Amino acid sequence: MQNPVNVPLNDAVLALAFVGDLSMGQPTDHSLRTARLASSLAAEAGGSIPDRVAASQVALLRWSGCTANASGFEQLLGDDVAGRDAMLTLTLPAFDGQARAGILPLAQIHCEVSGDIASMLGLGAEVEAGLRNVFEAYDGNGMPGRIGHPHVPPVVYHVALASDLEILSRAHGIDTALAYIAGFANARYPAALVALVSQHAKAWLEALESAPLLAEIAALPGHGATEVALPLVGDVIDLKLPWLAGHSRQVAELAKVSAAMQGFDADLQNCLYRAGLIHGVGRAALPNRLWNNPGRLPASDWERVRLMPYWTFRAARHFRQLGAEAELASYAYERLDGSGYYRGLAGDALSGAQRTLAVSTAWVALRSRRPWRAAHSYDDAAVLLRSEAAQGRFDGQIVEATLAAARGDKVRALPSRSSVSLSERETEVLRQISLGESNKEVARTLAISPSTVRTHVENIFRKLECSTRAAATLKAFTLGLL
Repeated sequence: MQNPVNVPLNDAVLALAFVGDLSMGQPTDHSLRTARLASSLAAEAGGSIPDRVAASQVALLRWSGCTANASGFEQLLGDDVAGRDAMLTLTLPAFDGQARAGILPLAQIHCEVSGDIASMLGLGAEVEAGLRNVFEAYDGNGMPGRIGHPHVPPVVYHVALASDLEILSRAHGIDTALAYIAGFANARYPAALVALVSQHAKAWLEALESAPLLAEIAALPGHGATEVALPLVGDVIDLKLPWLAGHSRQVAELAKVSAAMQGFDADLQNCLYRAGLIHGVGRAALPNRLWNNPGRLPASDWERVRLMPYWTFRAARHFRQLGAEAELASYAYERLDGSGYYRGLAGDALSGAQRTLAVSTAWVALRSRRPWRAAHSYDDAAVLLRSEAAQGRFDGQIVEATLAAARGDKVRALPSRSSVSLSERETEVLRQISLGESNKEVARTLAISPSTVRTHVENIFRKLECSTRAAATLKAFTLGLL
């Protein structure tokens, strides 16, 4: 990888699939298995190679919008991860009318964000249309547009059937899965495709157990050497919590500059940059309530938090060219005195790069607002970080290099200019809504009226060609507007 910002398309897609599986409470090979099943169904239905590729890509990215509506599912279900797993496995109690109404805007956010991701990755019109309509149904009772047959893209049916088959056969057995699917013939899915699934499901599921899924998907046309920008993956990860907007980019940039100040070679600087972008992968596995809790977590919850970098480490096996970065990323919360997690390593067991990433991650957190506290000033955060070093948790020399980098002692290249032009006030409003503030909160922060905020938000949506705040946030970071 010559350009540290870019990674192979396949690695980016697989990273987003991994995050999606964690967000939905699914096994980390769920999307891979679904992609294989969807590709097989598309082929059996007479689809071309491009149809099979589209089915695979839509299946891998089907849950890529899940971080964007995690906060909404936290409010609706309490536990956004376990709750969505219960939805998929049909173990969630039936929604009342108010809850059903609450699902629609969450589906809209999901579909807009995942469609935008496909567009940013350059995956083509068929994949983008599939993701923007991924919850639509044959009979028009899907979401969010209720468009129905014949307007639903065929790839939506291929992926929906594959996903339901994979999840329900695993959760309840193949006979129950097929009975459930048959009950929605010409309702959720076309009857002809239901018949094909009923005929071939057992053979397809058996083949999954011996198939080298990663290698097979990587070999499909369209999953080749094209490179895409890795910061997009970090932005999608950060959408899980509104107050995390831009967090992964800040950690990545700070770690790289700190490494340069310490004299690390260019390859290691770039590795740290990429590791910073993906160090939050494992956060998707944990419910938002853990991160939003302002008080002391009970021991059971704290043990779950300590597994966050473990899940980041597990992501390494899904990548061909990002494996080293994912492993490095999993050291972001280790401490020199052994009090960190998940490994609890200490002293010389932690390399300079691992120590640098840990300090950079801590600094960005201290300088950022959280639901339970304001952002620390530079001076206050520096005192806290130096205190941690004095107590043996951070490397003192690396702390000083990081503080110098944060001061701007080394000038970074300016981001390229975006073709989208926002006014200074629109940029201020966008920055506030990207952090999860309501119109009233933005109005108080900027000392303007809520109606003025609403007008600015409408202008921002129009210029960014989006209709949800999550999509606006994702596009703003991708375009360098924030």
